[in-house]
Amino acid sequence: MKSVVVGMSGGVDSAVAAALLVDQGYRVQGVTLRTWDTEEGETTSKKWQERGCCKIGIARYVAERLNIPHRVIDIRDHFRAAVVQDFIQGYLSGLTPNPCVRCNERVKFGCLVDAARELGADYVATGHYAQVLPDAEGRLHLHKGGDPRKDQSYFLYRLNRGWLPRLLFPVGGMQKDEVWSRAEAIGLPADEVKESQEICFVTKGDYRSFLAEEAPEATRPGAFVGTDGTVMGTHRGVPFYTPGQRRGLGLSAEQRLYVVRVDRASNTVVVGREENLLEASCFVGDLNLIGMEPIDEPARAQVKVRYASPAVPATIWPIEEGRLRIEFDSPQRALSPGQSAVFYQGERVLGGGIIEAGKGRG
Repeated sequence: MKSVVVGMSGGVDSAVAAALLVDQGYRVQGVTLRTWDTEEGETTSKKWQERGCCKIGIARYVAERLNIPHRVIDIRDHFRAAVVQDFIQGYLSGLTPNPCVRCNERVKFGCLVDAARELGADYVATGHYAQVLPDAEGRLHLHKGGDPRKDQSYFLYRLNRGWLPRLLFPVGGMQKDEVWSRAEAIGLPADEVKESQEICFVTKGDYRSFLAEEAPEATRPGAFVGTDGTVMGTHRGVPFYTPGQRRGLGLSAEQRLYVVRVDRASNTVVVGREENLLEASCFVGDLNLIGMEPIDEPARAQVKVRYASPAVPATIWPIEEGRLRIEFDSPQRALSPGQSAVFYQGERVLGGGIIEAGKGRG
């Protein structure tokens, strides 16, 4: 009998993943990674709800219902060092980091692989909406999830290619409605169990309030300037603004103004009209090519520059080792340094990298 460690976050998707694996005859061991402290004194009218992504009580309940062993591994120090501090430093540097991408790369899957090795398990499974499928030669590749509305392959492109033979995504090919139905059969109250939060460690307010508390130096007023250099007002601090942002600027003008870019060195936030947000190209570094070899000539791909945006056609140009230039067929809106650009060939994930500051032209 094959054995599998299932990362049980306390959410619906990982609970159903565990249940499916039990039904398929695997010997299942549930593991919950404790990444963050629940807010003290936090109360809710629904006993299941917690704001954080790793709801230990629900995971333990599901394990009991499935009659599988369950353990909690405390990785709070590792998570803070590898993900939270990276998130804070990214914003302080004028970037827009994606903590979920970094967590999957640096923390979550590595810890689960280590747990599987310790427990002698054959596989690691999570509740992500992604798939690992073979090509015509039998080589495994990361693919998009079956439900395009829930596909999470964008967050997984930085995984180690060598892990793919040991990874299982039991709900990866399912539709979300199917998963909810299965969750209710386990005994999870669908009206009370919340979807995982976008940033699990921001338990109160938004990322700006988190930054203000964790990094007071983020509050450093400076100038709002127009694209022509005209001073238009005073901002709160560069880390509190991201490209494409319109709300919360506190500026009055004849036309709507958007954040075009931020410049940490000069402590300025550049604002302009919506058309100023469009860029035809960008540089990408810190590559992880999980489904392709390093390229030495231009290659065509579909490129996704943020989770909520569709993948669009583009040409990828090699520049130097570890860096690429992306030329989009059509200009893209509000490219954000620090976010990921992920490359696809149809449903297959080729890899990706981190968008760098500065224009891609030249």
